[in-house]
Amino acid sequence: MEPYQLVIAEDNPKDFEFLRQTVADWPQECQVTHAVNGLEALEAASQLETPLVISDIQMPQMNGVDFARALWERKPFARIVFWSQFKDEMYIRTLARIVPPETVYGYILKSNSREKIATAISTVLFDEQCWVDPEVRKVQGRTGHSQTALSDIEYEALLDISMGLTDNLIAQRRYLSRRGVQSRLNSLYGKLEVDLDQFQTDKVGDAFNLRNRAVAVALHRGLINAFELENEEQELQAWLKRFKSGRG
Repeated sequence: MEPYQLVIAEDNPKDFEFLRQTVADWPQECQVTHAVNGLEALEAASQLETPLVISDIQMPQMNGVDFARALWERKPFARIVFWSQFKDEMYIRTLARIVPPETVYGYILKSNSREKIATAISTVLFDEQCWVDPEVRKVQGRTGHSQTALSDIEYEALLDISMGLTDNLIAQRRYLSRRGVQSRLNSLYGKLEVDLDQFQTDKVGDAFNLRNRAVAVALHRGLINAFELENEEQELQAWLKRFKSGRG
């Protein structure tokens, strides 16, 4: 029997070695291709008929979510196990949008034991069953709740204020009126419940700054993080360059 072709996308050498040793202990024989970023993983996995992949979430050049999106566009039946130290809501909500129908995938946290990680990966890659870490399922439950889950336009507004954009600049970037910007922000504040937090004091001067409070709550929930804001900063700078040249 030919060995399974497995792509491991992991830029941390110690984490890759952990996975390599875990795979070596399986009864199934696997030929491993190591990719240190999402671009390398995409090139390697795209050459396989049914790609089997273990992928970190945070990687240079192309993160795990963008890699998965690109691979599933080419190979919708690729089986991907995301293994990460993060259970951020922003990743969970994005994955919910990009996983193709009937596609098998998994999500396991690095904090688990070797045995649990091995079982999760094997369940997805060889038993062809989805496996999602219980801690991640808790986050999935929150993202699926209509009263707390952010819509795409609310999430867009969150990114804008996280980057420090004024109402005027948000209006320019998103082709909105100032009233439209305020409507999006008010909807965002409602979902994050920061509109209620500000009234927990009797002193008007001690009231929260809603933008700062929204960003703080979003960071706590894992809706944004420094790694993804770096990517957003690059997109913002590209837009600002177009805007200044009159092509925004």
